Amino acid sequence: MPGHRGTAEDRFGRAAHSRILPRIRIGALAPASLAALCACGGPQSTLDPAGPSAAAIALVWWWMAGAAALVTTAVIAIWLAAMRRHGLPVDAAQRSGRRWIVGGGIVLPLLAIVALLVFGAPAGRHHLPWPEAAGSPPPLRVDAIGRQWSWELHYPDSGVRLRNELRLPVGRPVHVHTQSRDVIHSFWVPSLGGKLDALPGRTLVMRLQADRPGSWRGQCAEFCGLGHAHMSMTVLAMEPAAFDAWLATQRPARGESR
Repeated sequence: MPGHRGTAEDRFGRAAHSRILPRIRIGALAPASLAALCACGGPQSTLDPAGPSAAAIALVWWWMAGAAALVTTAVIAIWLAAMRRHGLPVDAAQRSGRRWIVGGGIVLPLLAIVALLVFGAPAGRHHLPWPEAAGSPPPLRVDAIGRQWSWELHYPDSGVRLRNELRLPVGRPVHVHTQSRDVIHSFWVPSLGGKLDALPGRTLVMRLQADRPGSWRGQCAEFCGLGHAHMSMTVLAMEPAAFDAWLATQRPARGESR
């Protein structure tokens, strides 16, 4: 019948449903959040750093994530407050609008840019091949040569060449010289550092260092053709003595290619 609002049982059921449904939705967020946090680890995670360069990147990420959460919370709170305000005089509404334009359109972006410079610039220094301090072990040079669709890792001091496999000594800086034989590639080991393009006809250098033994995954981070997704490498960090012993056994066996 028109205007019929249902029995008391119907109204009670709808009210209970309206109370239970938000709880179900909130409860569903818990396992989803746990699943997202589990993705922060693994052999190709930028949030599970194994070296100083990757640790600097992860620190910047966490600061950015925290700032984004604060800004989002503030925007939601301001929006809710604005929804409650009605009937402001025209002059007051114009003054309020100008304040929001200046604060949200000028001051807030400037603060965000300055914060990114303060935290991002020092992080970038970890990627540069700075001269070593007196008494420090000399950096190991590795040439990372990209081609469609594999990586050739060359140790010029020993003549050893590997394909899709990079071995590093723990605690010793490594200067990676990137090159390309065809198109643009990008050298990236997320757990050890940032990305560096491999350009045809040019050589770019970045610094990596592993702080602990382990195995990680490197990936080409620049789309380079149909086989791009499979252009990966295994990265092994070894204790210095074990690395030296391995390198000595590879010299006569490897020759110029693997």
